[in-house]
Amino acid sequence: MTTYRILSLDGGGIRGIVTVELLRRLKATAGLEHFLDDVDLIAGTSTGGLLALGIGRGQDLDAIREVYVKDGPEIFDDSWLDDLLDLGKLRGADYKITGLRKVLKRILGTETTLADLERNVLVTTFDLDNEDPDPEKRRWKPKIFHNMKGEGSDGDALAWKVGLYTAAAPTYFPTVDGYIDGGVYAANPSMCALAQARDRRYTDPPPEFDDIVLLSLGTGHSLNHIRGSRHNWGYAQWIKPLVSLMLDGVSGIADYQCRQMLGANYHRLAPVFPSEVSIPMDDVKKTPYMIDFANSLDLEATIEWIKEFWL
Repeated sequence: MTTYRILSLDGGGIRGIVTVELLRRLKATAGLEHFLDDVDLIAGTSTGGLLALGIGRGQDLDAIREVYVKDGPEIFDDSWLDDLLDLGKLRGADYKITGLRKVLKRILGTETTLADLERNVLVTTFDLDNEDPDPEKRRWKPKIFHNMKGEGSDGDALAWKVGLYTAAAPTYFPTVDGYIDGGVYAANPSMCALAQARDRRYTDPPPEFDDIVLLSLGTGHSLNHIRGSRHNWGYAQWIKPLVSLMLDGVSGIADYQCRQMLGANYHRLAPVFPSEVSIPMDDVKKTPYMIDFANSLDLEATIEWIKEFWL
């Protein structure tokens, strides 16, 4: 059977610039200039979801890079007045959604639907209320937006809105239409993409595992840890590290699962920042550092894998 190619893009806020630089470097490699042309499914969470939507619409990587460099400060613009009104971030999201909404409408178009995109995309979100009329079925649940043809496709969803949904990280941005960042369950959406590729509603017959190749890209990992063997913490102590802990945890388990299921057909490029460097999802001031970091990495193993398994 023909090879089925999946590109999976992690969440990570402004750290998405690392992913963009890595993709630009790979495409600039002799022989890999068109390696993204044959991708069958692009999966993304949060900033990775925005990348998936941008690439799916045919946006050039150089143009996407400029969004992080030039628009990042506007997206993560936290004024002193906003801090005062939300009591120093104790009762309100860090950032307003208006800056991100403006950028997404510009780069994706105000009327562009998922069905209008040039590529199959999968974007993870979490629905806080499915509004089921049956009280026995009303609940919160993961929601995966995609444009693959078949029953349950979200082709009519506006691309910029889906971008807002997947980027609405808890404590960073307010919810949008009742949705939040899919990173709460799939910071690394690789397993979601693998399951989607094997769903007979959208691929019939579905590709065998031996015919699937999956390239997973991270956004740069900070070596966080919590000292001590016992922590009798409550809400106040856990809330600060919990978001990062949750994102790192679900990302790591998806990596393990895909590696076990696909073997050599799976490759993950997940760079780790030096031990003395920690970069939160909103640290726009470190954008120049992240660009330099991404351009200093050795990509030889990834390049060789793409040549052997992807092309």
